[in-house]
Amino acid sequence: MILDVLKVLLLAIVEGITEWLPVSSTGHMILLEELLSVEHMSVPFYNMFLYVIQLGAILAVLVLFWNRLYPFSPSKSKEERGSILRLWGMVLIGVLPAAVIGLALDSFLEEKVFVPGVRSIVVAAALVLYGVLFILVERASRKKSDSLESLSALTPKTALLIGAFQVLSIIPGTSRSGSTVLGARLLGVSRTVAAEFSFFMAIPVMVGVSLLKVAKFSLSAIDGEAGYELSAEPIILLAVGFVAAFAVSLFVIRFLLDFVRRHSFECFGWYRILLGVFVLLWFLI
Repeated sequence: MILDVLKVLLLAIVEGITEWLPVSSTGHMILLEELLSVEHMSVPFYNMFLYVIQLGAILAVLVLFWNRLYPFSPSKSKEERGSILRLWGMVLIGVLPAAVIGLALDSFLEEKVFVPGVRSIVVAAALVLYGVLFILVERASRKKSDSLESLSALTPKTALLIGAFQVLSIIPGTSRSGSTVLGARLLGVSRTVAAEFSFFMAIPVMVGVSLLKVAKFSLSAIDGEAGYELSAEPIILLAVGFVAAFAVSLFVIRFLLDFVRRHSFECFGWYRILLGVFVLLWFLI
């Protein structure tokens, strides 16, 4: 049990780091799946575990940005409430493309892409491709100033276009945060605003999907159809993973926002390329 807890901690730490950095949490999780095997985790339980730690990660965004995201505090003025509600409007517009197209392609991707052999090649290719794009976009941005430097300046059109880029993240290895940040940068959005809007767009997407999946898996376990029981040990593993992903995400989100105020995303592009080559070699060898 102690060894399983340590493995769960490692999985949750990697999720908490890679969910917010534009480096693809999927690519890292695939590698960890190959290296780790948790005794109390059947395939269905492992799938539920991934959504539970995603909930821990997204909770960190709500905690860190609660004052900026909750419009109904008595201390807020009418103008402040209106500004927050407008931001939520931009977020909802931004998630529309992924909600519509992602749901339409979900079954196809599960059958054709998320399968052994194919998935690893797709992940490696996406890591390298978007790594190159990050490098090119960031270098090009040095020659011009950003046209949008605050969240309040976001327009419905810009939010929708950023959301269209987020659709690319349905391909494993692309990275949800990576695709949204890349799209925002191409549209002239500053690095800080791109990162923050990426965090906020994750809230409805990750909370909605994760809660639905966890509820589905839990009901299956209660009915005895999931192939596992939610006994004490699996519940402990879920709790450990949830808390660890939350705590690590708090640190990583603060780190990224501080980092992009002083540096570009280019280093993440190089990291993606190296990881993509490693993933490809790992599965070929």
